[in-house]
Amino acid sequence: MNANALSPVVALVVFWIVLIFVVIGIVPYWKIFGKAGFSPWLSLCMLVPLLNLVVLYVVAFSTWSVQPSFQQQVAPPPVLPKNPW
Repeated sequence: MNANALSPVVALVVFWIVLIFVVIGIVPYWKIFGKAGFSPWLSLCMLVPLLNLVVLYVVAFSTWSVQPSFQQQVAPPPVLPKNPW
């Protein structure tokens, strides 16, 4: 078998492997940026070298418009009546 006959198959396998790793790498940033109140499309900047560092610093040091859910659901403790005894 000729080595050139395998190159399209190898290229296709490499393409799918790279695509899987890109998707695995982008999905967490998509969720993080969405929960932080930024556009999830900003996660595509993670594919560009050096721009990914700039975006991470901007997101890390900016004010997030979304509060964690545990802070929104915390109620003040109930006031108990004084013991009459």
